[in-house]
Amino acid sequence: MNVAGDLCGFPLPFGRLCLNVTMNPSNILCWNVRGLNSRARQDSVRTLINSMKVDVVCLQETKMSQISHGSILTSLGSDFSYFVELPSVGASGGILVAWRHALGPATATRVDNFSVSVQFCPTNGQAWWLTCVYGPQGDDNKVLFLQELREIRLACQGPWLTLGDYNLITSDADKNNSNLNRAMMGRFRRLISDLSLKELPLHGRKFTWSNQQDSPTLVKLDRVLCSID
Repeated sequence: MNVAGDLCGFPLPFGRLCLNVTMNPSNILCWNVRGLNSRARQDSVRTLINSMKVDVVCLQETKMSQISHGSILTSLGSDFSYFVELPSVGASGGILVAWRHALGPATATRVDNFSVSVQFCPTNGQAWWLTCVYGPQGDDNKVLFLQELREIRLACQGPWLTLGDYNLITSDADKNNSNLNRAMMGRFRRLISDLSLKELPLHGRKFTWSNQQDSPTLVKLDRVLCSID
């Protein structure tokens, strides 16, 4: 798995940034879609996938308690024959990871409280893990989320790429005001250090979320981390 690729961010409707990870063997789209439960939103996702020639799709905040094959067909297209989902709780949360038929079935998958993990094994290549996250609100749940990532890493050995909306920041530079939770920032930095992860730099944008007010709060909540093996 070559993770020395390119990470580009570009604005899309619904107030979130879309991350495009270009790597070998796959082109990965990561997006907090803020609901996949309308035909208009599904059409937007499919248009983006077609224009970017995406191989793997990682969507957060689907707001769907169950995703049917019909919804996959409408949102992604007929070539995305494999997918794993974390259902939403009511209209809150939800994760979808889907990939094209040519990549073959996953070697292994796991669904946790705040993430979905898939192991890919390319032809004549090394098996690697992809984990898509949607981090929770509230300090207690954030602590549980960080512990979940530690447990995933223990179970999922080898090259690892974890990406998505962490709902966490690592430094003052990740936010445009001084309303900071420094204790949680420290916990997140410690996790990254303990698991020997590196962050792929984001090109084109500094922040990934805005509250879209006249004097907006801007935060980098979405990121891509990878192991160094």
